[in-house]
Amino acid sequence: MPTNTKENILNISQAGLEDIVTGLGDKKFRAKQIFGWLAKGVTDFDMMTNVPATLRDKLSEGWYIGIPYAELEQRSKDGTVKCLFRFTDGTAVESVFMKYDYGNSICISSQAGCRMGCKFCASTMDGLERSLTGGEMLGEVLAMRNLTGEDINHVVIMGMGEPFDNYDEVARFIRLIHDPSGYGLSLRNITVSTCGIIDGIDRFAEDFPQVNLAISLHAPNQKMREQTMPVARKYEYGDLLKAAREYTEKTGRRITFEYAVIDGVNDSKECAEELSGHLKGWLTHVNLIPLNEVDGREYKKARGTNVKRFKDILESHGVAVTIRRTLGSDIDAACGQLRRRG
Repeated sequence: MPTNTKENILNISQAGLEDIVTGLGDKKFRAKQIFGWLAKGVTDFDMMTNVPATLRDKLSEGWYIGIPYAELEQRSKDGTVKCLFRFTDGTAVESVFMKYDYGNSICISSQAGCRMGCKFCASTMDGLERSLTGGEMLGEVLAMRNLTGEDINHVVIMGMGEPFDNYDEVARFIRLIHDPSGYGLSLRNITVSTCGIIDGIDRFAEDFPQVNLAISLHAPNQKMREQTMPVARKYEYGDLLKAAREYTEKTGRRITFEYAVIDGVNDSKECAEELSGHLKGWLTHVNLIPLNEVDGREYKKARGTNVKRFKDILESHGVAVTIRRTLGSDIDAACGQLRRRG
């Protein structure tokens, strides 16, 4: 597929649009109009009815609206929608729309593929193709809202890719979708999940203290974490917990630890006791995820009784814990099941 020589206008902030429209000989206030239209999910400049046709024509000469094409749409019996979105250069990612009592949520990808290599996750199986831009991430949200016809008021960056391996563009996305002149999403309605890149955690605490942070932990100690998560060889378990504690102290925000419960690997009573010892007494929440099995991966979901026992042990030590409600597993849309194909 030929490369688009135009620029994706979704990457541009309102301030950047002001520079563009004044450079094209128009008034600065047009930037706010254009930014607002983009946040509504328009797919063509001619849909911006209060923007002069001459300006729309000039914009279309150098820019395009980078909302991806929904190549494949799958709908679950529980209302979850998974889409394989394709961008103009042919890059494909998957995004998932989910309905909850508290509102509609979308799980977006920050990269096409992933190079972290977690052994129970589908997203890493084909490696990393490329990182997405902030505008392309915004495009996932807008495309899903256009497709479902429903408002999206929570965004989780937990799809394909490691967000802190693409930190600057994830930061751009957060600022774009939060801008009150555009989509206006509350920072507290955004969650970013990392597999534990410590320098990213430190930077995130400074840059976005109001955005929710989740860490994919998946083990109670260094040795066990290394078996399933290669990133652990670079970021030692104790150092990761130290960075997480400092994050909570710096931001005053509770941190979530994601823990995929895997049969015969990390679901024992001893694992639960060890994890409790690390986390009790500080501002954390553990999200237990009964493993979502992936074709081509050897790991299996832990038995329900073991997951319940794990939860009970954590609670007995005063650690806040929930068992994640699995959505979209019948269409491979659950946590850890996203790939670059349907």
